[in-house]
Formats: sequence, C-alpha cells, structure tokens
Amino acid sequence: MPRLEIVLPEGARRIDHLLATLLAERGLTRSAIHRLMGEGRVLLDGIPVKPSNPGRSGQKVVVNLPEPEPSGLVPMEHPLTVLYEDEACLAVEKPAGLVTHPAKGHAHDTLVNVLVGKAIGMAAGFGPSRPGILHRLDKETSGVLLLAKNDAAHADLAAQFKDRQIEKTYWALVWGALERDPSEVDAPIGRDPRNRKRMAVVSDGRPARTSFRTLEVLPHVSLVEARPFTGRTHQIRVHLASLRHPVVGDALYGGHPENGLPSSLLRSRVRAAGRFFLHAHSLAFVSPAAGRVTVTSPLPEEFEAIIEEFRRHG
Repeated sequence: MPRLEIVLPEGARRIDHLLATLLAERGLTRSAIHRLMGEGRVLLDGIPVKPSNPGRSGQKVVVNLPEPEPSGLVPMEHPLTVLYEDEACLAVEKPAGLVTHPAKGHAHDTLVNVLVGKAIGMAAGFGPSRPGILHRLDKETSGVLLLAKNDAAHADLAAQFKDRQIEKTYWALVWGALERDPSEVDAPIGRDPRNRKRMAVVSDGRPARTSFRTLEVLPHVSLVEARPFTGRTHQIRVHLASLRHPVVGDALYGGHPENGLPSSLLRSRVRAAGRFFLHAHSLAFVSPAAGRVTVTSPLPEEFEAIIEEFRRHG
C-alpha cells in the first residue's frame, strides 16, 4: 500500500486545509483527502483524524493511499500523432472514428487503448478506464486532445477546464452561409425531450455560449471557425443546428441535406465520408511544466478533400 509521511510545518490550521496545500503537487484535492479520512487512511500522530481537527507544527501525518485499481485496459495498435509533449502533458491528434475512452459498446477500441498499446504513462485521471483524460471529443470529431501525464498536472489542467481558462477553436464545414458573420449563440443546452440520443436548445438546459465566424464561403457550404466558451455535450453541433447551418455529414442534428445537391459526385462523397466535418483545430492552455502553450492540428486529408470537392464541383 502506498504510504506518505509528512511532518507539519509551522502554523496551526485545519488538517484538511494543510494537507490540501502540501499534497497539491500529488494531485490530491481536499475532497479526495476527505474521502481518505473517512476511510481511516489519514493518521495524525498515529490516530485517525477528522477534516476539522487542527494540525500543529512538528506533528506527523501518515496517509495510507489505496492501491491503484487495475485498469483492465487492452492495448490497441493504431497510428498516433503527437502534436506536443512536455513533462506534464501530452497533446495528440485524435482521428475521426476513434472514441476517446472506453464506454458502452467501445471497451477495447479507443484512444486510451492506443495509449496503453504504446506504453505511454498517464495520470490516474477520473478513473481506471480514463487515464490522463481531461476532456473528450465526439467519435467523429478529429483534432487536438490534451492529456495529463501525472496526477499533479491532471489536477492543474482539470481546474483550467473547469474554470474555462482553456481556449478552444474548432473548424466546421456547415451547410449554407451564416446570415450574421461573425455571430454568437448564447442558448442553454439539455437533453432533447423528443429524442434522448440528442441534445437540444431547451429553456431549462445548462448555459452554453459559442461564437462563430466564416473562414471561407463555398458553393452550398461554408468553412466556419467555432469558439465554445462552455463545454456542453455536442455544443457546437447543437448551436450550429439552431442557426439552421448544421455540420456537413451530421445526420443526428442536420438530417441529409446532401440529398438535395445537384452534383451526384458531391452527394456520394458526403455519404461515403463516414464522418461529420468538425475538427478541433487548436487548444491554448497553461502547462504546469512549460507555461503558456498553443497546440494546433491541421485539417486531416479527408476534410481537405471534401472542401476541394465543393470548390471544384459545387
């Protein structure tokens, strides 16, 4: 069993506050320390301690950490492009068609399984099936995905996501052209009451805000930059659909507008793509090891190819 021993420094404070400060670099939050105390794993001079107990200079604290849960993760062979790496974090390019972490129906064919297959050490994260994971991209969304390499980095970066300090930029190929450019959607998102597999703009949803600007107008479609200021499920897809400019290939939120294209070649290209065209283009954050970092992912080949098809055959 992992064991930490600490001699308290000067200054009397509640023991949970003291330990939260002293153990922050190990990624242990105050709520995690409370759980350990509740399990009798934190001893002050040999006696189990409560969060509100005072701690005094020179007292000895022993923290008996639980053994890590076995992940049971199966390694998976798959190409992986590393966009950025330092001692604290790793940014990789998630391809379309790959689920971020194990979930129902995807136990062994995810990005996490790829990381295990390459023996890349990650933070414990939010559970044994999600080592290093800080956020997720939808299965058919490609682009930058940030991971934490140790528990202290995970705590730091997770707080940046929670506090909305991470700057995210996406590129989307959408049907039509924005009527207002640039534009912003500030509309709450929740589960669609008519279809539980979808999210929707609903009055009792959680606050959600996204800005959009056009990068290029093509026949029938536009390339748009999206900047989400909140992190709701399917946020960009839902907000674009609310503007009546759904993402190309996104049948869940946009149906099949490609059926109305005059070019049979374009219709077949969109249908055969096997993805919707949303790409996580860049991520800006403060690395605990290197300071301010911006990671950028170029559009994948199939995304570039569909844009060129609309340029040539629209």
